[in-house]
Amino acid sequence: MRAQEQEKDGAVFKLRGQAEVHYRTYILYADEVTYNSQTGDATADGHAVLDGGPNDEHIEATHGIYNIRAESGTFENVVGTIGMRVRAKRLILTSSNPFAFTGKKVVKTGPDHYVVYDGTVTSCELPHPKWEFKAHKVVVDVSGNASIYRSTFRVKGVPIVYFPFATHPVQQLARQSGFLIPSVGQSSSKGTILGESVYWAISPSMDARLGAEYFSSRGWSQQGEFRAEPSETSFVDLNYFGVLDRGFGNPKMDQGGENARLDAQSSFGHNFRGVANIDYLSSFVFRLAFNEIFSQAVHSEVQSQAFLSNTTRGFSFNTTAQRYQNFESTTPGDVITIVHAPSFESASVDRQIGHSPFYWSYDAAGEGLFRSEPSFRTAPLVGRFDLRPTLSAPLLWHGWSLRPEISLRETYYTQELSPSGVAMSDPVNRKSVEGSVELRPPALDRVFNREFMGRKWKHVIEPRVTYRYLTGVDNFASILRFDERDILSDTNEVEYAIVNRLYAKRSSQQPEDCGPGGMPSLIIGRGVQQSPIPWERQTTPQEAPCKAGPQVREVVTWELAQKYFLDPTFGGALVPGRRNVFTTTADLTGIAFLTDARNLSPLISRLRIQTTSRTDAEWELDYDFKKGLINASTALVNYRIGQFTFGAGDAYLRAQGESLVSNFLPSTPRFNQFRLLVGYGHPNKRGFSAATNVGFDANLGFLQYAAVQTAYNWDCCGVSVEYRRFALGSVRNENQFRFTFALANIGAFGNLRREEKLF
Repeated sequence: MRAQEQEKDGAVFKLRGQAEVHYRTYILYADEVTYNSQTGDATADGHAVLDGGPNDEHIEATHGIYNIRAESGTFENVVGTIGMRVRAKRLILTSSNPFAFTGKKVVKTGPDHYVVYDGTVTSCELPHPKWEFKAHKVVVDVSGNASIYRSTFRVKGVPIVYFPFATHPVQQLARQSGFLIPSVGQSSSKGTILGESVYWAISPSMDARLGAEYFSSRGWSQQGEFRAEPSETSFVDLNYFGVLDRGFGNPKMDQGGENARLDAQSSFGHNFRGVANIDYLSSFVFRLAFNEIFSQAVHSEVQSQAFLSNTTRGFSFNTTAQRYQNFESTTPGDVITIVHAPSFESASVDRQIGHSPFYWSYDAAGEGLFRSEPSFRTAPLVGRFDLRPTLSAPLLWHGWSLRPEISLRETYYTQELSPSGVAMSDPVNRKSVEGSVELRPPALDRVFNREFMGRKWKHVIEPRVTYRYLTGVDNFASILRFDERDILSDTNEVEYAIVNRLYAKRSSQQPEDCGPGGMPSLIIGRGVQQSPIPWERQTTPQEAPCKAGPQVREVVTWELAQKYFLDPTFGGALVPGRRNVFTTTADLTGIAFLTDARNLSPLISRLRIQTTSRTDAEWELDYDFKKGLINASTALVNYRIGQFTFGAGDAYLRAQGESLVSNFLPSTPRFNQFRLLVGYGHPNKRGFSAATNVGFDANLGFLQYAAVQTAYNWDCCGVSVEYRRFALGSVRNENQFRFTFALANIGAFGNLRREEKLF
């Protein structure tokens, strides 16, 4: 005990002037304290303060009666905090969920337990919180939640909504079941949007969320997610989204439907691993009309697969089932469906034959297949058996690498494609022999002694040449098409390529420029790498840490490649006047360019420039010398400096052959779209942040997509407002206004979901 004046009468101590009573981890301060050492009762008057405890409890009151042994008592006119500590006039958070409350009367009924009467609850700094729950009664469990009864949620003292019951987390504990904060929004096509969800914590490793939204102009949507993590090496994530649509346009057109996705994975003993990625979409129109992420809304493919695999000592064995759909248009039934079920595959890496210079490997598959499209259909189960053994002899000599390889291949089908384009129940057997020689000379390099931009530079040139000869495929037109195994053709070709690499290293001890800047989550081109478990994906990619001392960076990578076809007809497989896709062309580029006999392929250029971790530029180009045209070009630029982020992208395609619609001339690009983005700040920045992203179709001359999002964060809350526009032909012409008001440690009110934000 400490005080300016102390008086003792038996077991009763009277402390006056800056009185302090220290007991275990608690300290009781007041202007005057009367303390009974036998009972442990203490009465505090004038600026009474109770501090301490394992959770940094802090209570300020005008009067208090407290038993320091039972850790219980009553306080009047209280201002309190939990999980916060004041150090040298600085507020330090000691809990993941800091918590503040006020009350006319606060009763501490025991260790870590309070009852607040006629008070407020908030996560903001007092005495002027941005938001608060004003409640008649609050029951606070310091190691758990605060249960709030008959409360009014207020922003800047203005009542917003009444809650008969609500909870506020005080510590980071296991998830709890309950209703989530309602969502509300506005759309030009859906009308007013109102939604609610319920969360069910089934077990510590399993939970579910069910919800619904009402669209005043369209109908109802249903949403649900089930998640489970049965073990450290397994997880299950099931998502469902559906809409019961009343119709759109005049006359009414029902765009409703449903989309379900299952992601599951598990590792078993003896190197077995099982994966399931099942995606179901009822119609492409539904995705276009109701998906809120532009890149997903226009994605016409639906892919599902499930497999059980084992890889042991260089041998792999797989049992697979796959289903692929590509919606060609919004017309019902205009879809290509390809099914692999069942599918058994086995392969090996190169394995040395004894102590000889020869290596062997194999690839084998036995599959049941099916394909359907509006004007074509195979049997419900087409058998395909494929075997390919390979023998190679890699040689190394003074930096030179020479790899001759020979392989035999036989593929058997239970159905064949007739000249009229009909699948016939006649078996067909494809046999081929392939030989190749790959030559890689030593890499040429030069280090430049003269410094430029404070760095030393090194240039490396890596050439390679490959000759490939394949013969025996004399029935290419009779082969049904399911996947890459079916586009094998005769070829006699030479591929030559050169890779230029430019490295830079700072000459001083200054570390490479890799500090934070801009919004790493805002990027044109490549998506964010996701965690194998869907709900553990990172919302913001992390910057690479700055390493001490100068680091070597590959600043420029530029690859040029081309093929020369000594057999311009590919053994007669080429059909003039239409697009032809063969294994040899698909290995070079994903853009089909064969519409007639030719010796020279387009020149393939792949350029990437990355001067710092915050600067990234890529340009992929396919240039056709025979026609003097650019077949395809994709350019991406991303740059972050300070709080600013800039990005731009252009995707250009000039498809050749039968894919051209009659009103498109051969010189007219089929696809030319721009993407632009600008951002300032980042999601966790206090104060103002903003970003905008637009997509423009240069062929059709209109804005397909645009979004503008602004955010402002305070110490305990933040608000985000977004305008988003979709222009997807006659299916969707929509303007959306969405917002989110996020409360620290509570949740978010609104309909701007985290996965749909720009940043």
